[in-house]
Amino acid sequence: MHPGDSHFFCLSDKEIADLAKFIVKESAGRAMVIAADFQYPTKKAVAFAEYLKEVGADLYMVYPPNWANAMTPETCSDHYAAVAEIMPVMLLFSPFAGDGDRFKLIDLIFEKTKGVVALKDDVCGPVSRKLGLRYHDRLAMISGGQKQNHLNQWPYGCDGYLSTYASFKPEIAWKYWNAIQDNDIKTAAGVIEKYDMPYFDMILKFTGWFDAGIHATMELFGLSERWRRPPYYSTEEKEMEELRAFFKSLNLL
Repeated sequence: MHPGDSHFFCLSDKEIADLAKFIVKESAGRAMVIAADFQYPTKKAVAFAEYLKEVGADLYMVYPPNWANAMTPETCSDHYAAVAEIMPVMLLFSPFAGDGDRFKLIDLIFEKTKGVVALKDDVCGPVSRKLGLRYHDRLAMISGGQKQNHLNQWPYGCDGYLSTYASFKPEIAWKYWNAIQDNDIKTAAGVIEKYDMPYFDMILKFTGWFDAGIHATMELFGLSERWRRPPYYSTEEKEMEELRAFFKSLNLL
């Protein structure tokens, strides 16, 4: 679960809780389940942690509220530490804009708790490489987005990444990951060049941006329908045909 990809902007608290419970049940212990909240204040986040622990989630991605830059590293680290008293926590590395406050937050967290055990990076680029060098021995690190982001960060201590292809064509994700495990960077880069880059180059130009394209992809592969709750835009037929032609050209459909 991710507050962005899972459309928590459009879900009620009950729907978020029900979704977490459903995913735990369906995964049936076959994979780690990382649940998330959506900008819950501390008291509510602690209560949600108790709920997630009860239903059997493995890790809690805490997404703190920060409208109008209302948090400080001190108050944000208190927030994470309070939740980590209940269950293991994943840090979402984007509450603050400046590198100084980002690193200060993590240092304060380490002073207050040992319960923050993982980090999902949403920033990418040079700051993420610094992040890996500083904290990879204390946090499991996952890069957001695309395989190229992971490959850029992997030498600096990034453990894994969120794979789009794993959702609809897992053999592509495994081809890349097996190459990484074998330290075969040429093959890993070839997967990025052939599959990832052209796919994201296309859907980043879609009306409704990449998320609309990903939902359209899920429909093409028979996993779900492409419709998103208004006022979100849902992909129309012209772009569906473009996607279909792309995947057929790669012999994936």
